[in-house]
Formats: sequence, C-alpha cells, structure tokens
Amino acid sequence: MTEKKNGKPRIGIANIERRKYPRFSIDLPIEYHSISSPVSHAGRALNASEGGLLVYLPEKMTVGQHLALKLFFHCGAQMNIIEMTGEVIWMDIHLDMNWGDYRTGLKLIDISPENVQRLKDFLLSLTK
Repeated sequence: MTEKKNGKPRIGIANIERRKYPRFSIDLPIEYHSISSPVSHAGRALNASEGGLLVYLPEKMTVGQHLALKLFFHCGAQMNIIEMTGEVIWMDIHLDMNWGDYRTGLKLIDISPENVQRLKDFLLSLTK
C-alpha cells in the first residue's frame, strides 16, 4: 500500500501473526538436556504457548536439535512440573544486561495429553 503524505510516498508492511496459539509472558525455571545426552542444564522460560516456548539457555543450540524439557511452576503451595520435548526453531544471543544467554525459540513436538492439559490450565490461570 502506498499513500502520499506531505509529498512523500508511504509504504506500509503488514505484520501477519502466524502463531496458532496465544503467547503468555512468564519467567520460570526449566531444566533441559539434549535428546542425545543425559546431562541436564538449567535455563529460563520467558514466554509460553500451547505450541512452544521462548527460553534462555546458557549454551548455543543448533536449529533442528531436540531437547527434553521440564518446566517448573507453582500452583498455590504445590510445585508442578510439565515435561515435554521441543525442537529448536531459531536461536540468537541475548544482548541485554550482559546475560550471555542464548535466546532460543522451541516448538513443542512431544508432550503427553496430561501435560498438554496441565500446560493449558496453567496458561489459562495467567489470564485471571
């Protein structure tokens, strides 16, 4: 779309949302390991949806790599854990605050029906 305003052409770009599920801001601990290695590491999840997570990890991952994940959160006085497998879709370095962590986008590729329901219930609780 081109419009003239004050004699200058204006070109707009449509940003179409491609996400299937709404995204929720969170700040929760995760534990993860590569499917090919049993050694676990700690990270943080900064947003979540039914389809994926934005996580901050201390190590660089490869796009396409599969990670086993545990997301930890409190519901009242009870600690809850959601276990899932995610695929690295994209990765970049987090530049703010000199954290040195890698900002990583994960698509959920394997999660039990019970954990899907637990994740849905948790995300729904964030809207209340």
